[in-house]
Order: sequence, then structure tokens, then C-alpha cells
Amino acid sequence: MTLEQLRIFVAVAEREHVTRAAEALNLTQSATSAAVAALESRYRTKLFSRVGRGIELTEAGRLFLSEARAVLARASDAETMLADLAGLRRGMVRLAASQTVANYWLPSRMAHFHRAYPDIALPLTIGNTEQVSRWIGDGQADLGLIEGTIEEPSLSVEKVANDRLVLVVGKDHPWALRPPSTWSDVTRTRWVLREPGSGTRGMFEAALSENGIASAGLDISLELPSNEAVIAAVISGAGATAVSELAAVSALRSRLAVVVPFELPMRSFSLVRHRERHLGSGPRAFLDALKKSGTP
Repeated sequence: MTLEQLRIFVAVAEREHVTRAAEALNLTQSATSAAVAALESRYRTKLFSRVGRGIELTEAGRLFLSEARAVLARASDAETMLADLAGLRRGMVRLAASQTVANYWLPSRMAHFHRAYPDIALPLTIGNTEQVSRWIGDGQADLGLIEGTIEEPSLSVEKVANDRLVLVVGKDHPWALRPPSTWSDVTRTRWVLREPGSGTRGMFEAALSENGIASAGLDISLELPSNEAVIAAVISGAGATAVSELAAVSALRSRLAVVVPFELPMRSFSLVRHRERHLGSGPRAFLDALKKSGTP
């Protein structure tokens, strides 16, 4: 069993698709299939079931996946420690970020860091707050950046910037002329929201709860997995939404959407890392650069 075989198995398991895993790893489909077949043959254990044209993990595959991830995480830690010896002349900082941070706040910080350390690779994986926290916990990323809150003792959470939620509607929505005046008014329209697990969604629901409004009482017309999709739906008249002020800038400039003058809470962008894993010189340098960059 090799680390490369483990890496291929994890990629196939996470996608439950050989072709997509091969594309992500920049391998041929035959090489990817052969690596999985070699594992199954050597240990006489089926890791995947072939169901129609697709595949899914067997029970043995599910159990093996957590072990494979742990081995790869340890190997990554060892690689990080060796890279430290190069003194930032080479290396990698594996980043994971929730969508608002990744799309609107983080890219300029990554560009600034790359200019200072051109030989440090910065691969970025984008998900929602829950996914980013899980990737940090599993060792799939060195540093995570989220806009939500988490409750996980193994993870360290540190504020690095501020953000504000704003209430946004299309230019023809009634609230564009007559905004709601109380929190009870917010239940009197349809809503377009991010998916459960999103930091934006969680922050908005927390604000509702603090003001005596149950999120179950909202008329949610659409739940969408990206800020861009949410705002496009709002512009098309699907309802109101609560999003980051950063995410709304483009739509507001186009005058296709407007910010409703209704106070929503400030929130933090936070950096997440594992308390027990060694933080190499590359991730430490990136963390220092973020702190120096200040708030948006």
C-alpha cells in the first residue's frame, strides 16, 4: 500500500466517481481505476460497489476512508515539517474557505502573499462553514476561513476581519420603496436563502431567533448553494435575501437590486486551525499576513 494509492482512493471515495477523481488528480481514468483495483485485490476486500453506471462505498470502504484520511494527514504533517527546513523557499499552504470569504475577501490576500512568497503554493478548496470545519478537522487543509460560528473543541477559531449582513431585494420588490419597520415584518415576504450549513444562513437565523422570529415561519421559496445564485434569484423576483455586504456590491452597482435600510448584525470572518497539528512556517507566514491585512 502506497500513499499514492491512498490519495487516489480518498479522491474516488469523496466523489464516488472515478472519472471526476482522475480529473482532480490529473491522472488517467485507467491509472485511477488500477490503483483502487490494486488495493481491493491485495487485501481481498471490496471498497466500492458498482451500482448501475455509478459507484458507492461499501461498509469496508467507509471504515477505510477515515483511516486513509488520517494517514494522509500525518504524511502531510511530516512533509510540512520538512518544508520548514527550506525556510519558505518552497512549500504549500492548503487553504479552505467558505464561499463569501473565498469569493470576495480572500483572493486579494492570497495575491499579496504570493508576491511575497512566489514559491509557496496556495491551493484553495471552497465550501460552506460546516464543510470547511470538517476539512480542518480531517487534516485536509492547514488553515480555514469561515464566516459562521462553530462548536468544535479540537479547532482553534480566531477573528481576522469584520463583515456585515445586509437585506437585499430586487428593484421591483415592494420593500425597495417601503422597507419593513419591525422584525415581525420580515415574515411577510418570500425569501431566497443559502443552504443549511452556510455561515450566512446561520447568522441570519440567529438574528431572527434573537428577535423572537422562528426561521421555520419564513416563506422560503429557494435555497441555493452560492451567493451569486441567491442574488440572481432575488434580481429575478424570487424574494428577499440576507447576504454579506461584500457579496451584494456588484448587484447594487448594476441597480438591479437594492439594500433595504433594515439593521442586520455585524459578524466576523474567522481563521480556523487544528489545535494539535503542527503549523508549518508557510501556514504561519500566511496567518501573519492575514493579521496584518486588517479588516475589509
